[in-house]
Amino acid sequence: MTERHTRPDPEVAWGDIEYYLDRGLATTVRLNGLARPRVDYVVAAQDIALHVELGAHQRPPRSALPMIRIDQVAVEGLRMARIRSVDPSLARDFHDLLCAVAHRIVEHHHSLEEAFAETVRAWSALLNRRRVLDTEKRIGLIGELAVLHAIGALPGIGWADAVTAWVGGSAEEHDFALPAYDIEVKTTALEQRRHVIHGAGQLTPKPHRPLWLVSLQVTRGGASGRSLADCVTAVRDQVRTHAPQQLVVLDDHLAGYGWDPAATDEERWSLRSAPLVLPVDARLPRIDDPLLDGMSPTLRARIDNLSYRIDLTGLPPAPQPPAPLIVLRLP
Repeated sequence: MTERHTRPDPEVAWGDIEYYLDRGLATTVRLNGLARPRVDYVVAAQDIALHVELGAHQRPPRSALPMIRIDQVAVEGLRMARIRSVDPSLARDFHDLLCAVAHRIVEHHHSLEEAFAETVRAWSALLNRRRVLDTEKRIGLIGELAVLHAIGALPGIGWADAVTAWVGGSAEEHDFALPAYDIEVKTTALEQRRHVIHGAGQLTPKPHRPLWLVSLQVTRGGASGRSLADCVTAVRDQVRTHAPQQLVVLDDHLAGYGWDPAATDEERWSLRSAPLVLPVDARLPRIDDPLLDGMSPTLRARIDNLSYRIDLTGLPPAPQPPAPLIVLRLP
């Protein structure tokens, strides 16, 4: 499905673009109305690009940046330069760069060559590194902070032990290791409760230790939602108040996830549905170590870097989950 919009505005909200990317839809937004040269923001095939009309003898500028390519395309009888990224994971930051280039062309009437060169000079520090946390990692961290907040707020455990129990991201298979059980947290922004599982051990309970799976669904919450920065601040404030000796441990753990307090944080989230808490037992769909151990050693040795997706949509919640998991909210 392809849509076209005409708007004399070089700014495009990332939330609007992300709507199309999340749904695999295509759209073209004309950023300068009927003015020339024509400037289009294009979403197609899970990718974004800026199309700028070329003059009769004008060639596309050259890009010396390995992550950005500029070529020539034909659109409705026009020759247009196409600026795109070769790495879709950079889409959020690349979006801002495209808007900056378009702004210089539409608002300041710079040529494409000038606009691109000026933007690259201004953004060189950003273009030379990856975004610290992509969307999947951000919402994953939000989910773990929600569980950490619930554990810390429980009178029988407290914040000092809650921070100690948070072991996800420390080469441990599960996110939380409490005295009597372990917890694995999965968070998704999909409408279905589908989660990616990394490795056979992620949903394999340790000997004589129950494992609980927490499934969270989030959606972009607008002004009423909670950003990752909001969640981090809420948890840090609680730790600073109730277990200040653990604040350094918490900050080290956040840094291990790639959290940067100086990073721009525009995305706000709220819970899409009630959290789902399930025991990891024979009723849960999974590929675990016992299943793979049933294979011959020769075949088992040929399975490497296992990753798969499970769909928990419609499964009934556990009637008696552990106390910290009864009430979960974004901190």
